[in-house]
Amino acid sequence: MSTTVTSTAQNFTAGMVVHFVSAVREVFSTMLATNVNVATPHHKNNPSPTYDVSAIIGISGQVVGSMVISFELPTAAKIVTALSGTPISPSSPDFPDAVGEIANMVAGSAKKNFGAAASISIPSIVMGGGHTLARLHDQPCIVIPCNTDFGRFVIEVSVKANP
Repeated sequence: MSTTVTSTAQNFTAGMVVHFVSAVREVFSTMLATNVNVATPHHKNNPSPTYDVSAIIGISGQVVGSMVISFELPTAAKIVTALSGTPISPSSPDFPDAVGEIANMVAGSAKKNFGAAASISIPSIVMGGGHTLARLHDQPCIVIPCNTDFGRFVIEVSVKANP
């Protein structure tokens, strides 16, 4: 039984990855005038985020779980500058707001393609190394590695259908 549940969960999460890939490409092309190159998605077993700046969006409804966008700090700074049109220091209160807005746009764009009723939360931003992220314990986390002219980042997706 657990093999079937795990297989079904992995298939559901893997099927959702395409929505996040499309969303990040759309948002970065439209809002930042840059292309996103996506490497091969893979499973993540470690609760630590990949990079130092993480934007977390909760997903609820017929689909539940989370999406995390994790940036290297220099990448986040370049993206925030491009989005706002002016340099914003990571110590500014506007910096996490801008990072959250990118996450909100990506999650919102992906959500519209779920084919299920789902809501997304207000983004939470965590900055600094060494933090861990709690996720659904019975659901795989898929990492989508991304690279742009601004630098590297990842999208981490852990979602499941909510019967």
